[in-house]
Amino acid sequence: MRKTLLLLAVAAPLLALSTGPSLALNWDQISGNWKQFSGKAQQQWGKLTNDDLTVAAGRRQELVGRIQERYGVTKEEADRQVDSWLNSLD
Repeated sequence: MRKTLLLLAVAAPLLALSTGPSLALNWDQISGNWKQFSGKAQQQWGKLTNDDLTVAAGRRQELVGRIQERYGVTKEEADRQVDSWLNSLD
């Protein structure tokens, strides 16, 4: 029992690190490399124009707004799509 508790005490923080946001691609990285990622965004959302992506300029909420406009979805749905896209880039 004591070995199990010790193992849990050691493993739990490591597990949290391996699944936490530190390993995921974050929006600061997207924003800082927007020219590279805007092409990937264009592939994901083909209805977005080059102007849409230029105006978004790596700003998440602007991208969400453009997705809402072009696809006629709610803000929540556009946010979900952006989250899903972000996770797919890992």
